Amino acid sequence: MRNDIFSLEGRTALVTGGAYGIGFAIAEALAEAGARVAFNCRSRENLDAAMEAYRAQNIEARGYIADVTDEEAVRALVAQIENDLGAIDILVNNAGIIKRIPMTEMSAEDFRQVVDIDLVGPFICAKAVIPGMIKKGRGKIINVCSMMSELGRETVSAYAAAKGGLKMLTRNICSEYGAANIQCNGIGPGYIATPQTAPLRERQADGSRHPFDSFIVSKTPAGRWGTPDDLKGPAVFLSSDASNFVNGQILYVDGGILAYIGRQP
Repeated sequence: MRNDIFSLEGRTALVTGGAYGIGFAIAEALAEAGARVAFNCRSRENLDAAMEAYRAQNIEARGYIADVTDEEAVRALVAQIENDLGAIDILVNNAGIIKRIPMTEMSAEDFRQVVDIDLVGPFICAKAVIPGMIKKGRGKIINVCSMMSELGRETVSAYAAAKGGLKMLTRNICSEYGAANIQCNGIGPGYIATPQTAPLRERQADGSRHPFDSFIVSKTPAGRWGTPDDLKGPAVFLSSDASNFVNGQILYVDGGILAYIGRQP
């Protein structure tokens, strides 16, 4: 196998929501593989903090302000990146939110906001980059899905609905544009230690583990939470020529949790 099959030299990647956590780790991995990396934030404050973090890690990246739910803003973002770095070869739809609210207590407004960012946003971003990918004759789209693309759990009705929809959007992009040499796949992280999941890992007043923390570790064959670094290899694989005949798939990076029924009490 060629040593350069995973190389991203000469390619331009856009990682949405790449300011921290999973998005930051994926952007770092793509840059290390040779890609020119762009990312977006919704505010100047977040962008400035993210750029400082990228510089601290000696990662070359360009940051832009854009809201993934604003179709006009996304079109302008893609045009600016094409002008600054070249046509986009790789899109990572990472931007997302979660609201942990029991369904009967959740407002329709909150539900719509989660779906808008986690599902409509990836649709808008993919729609914006696909014409350029068709023109180039190749393209990679990676949708950051979730175990909630497969499973339900209390308090995450909006998130599960959005991530389940994102799984099917992934398959449909594959179906519509596979013949144009565009591969659209998903990464389904397990429980990853990020700022977003920090409340679920907080130590209790008596020093014991959070009940949910203990639950997840017991349900994961790897016996731990994942880290953003665990997603780097899968992201490079799905962005590179190594995955040219992989399309419409969700790669679950979950320490084995979806394969495991759990230990008998």
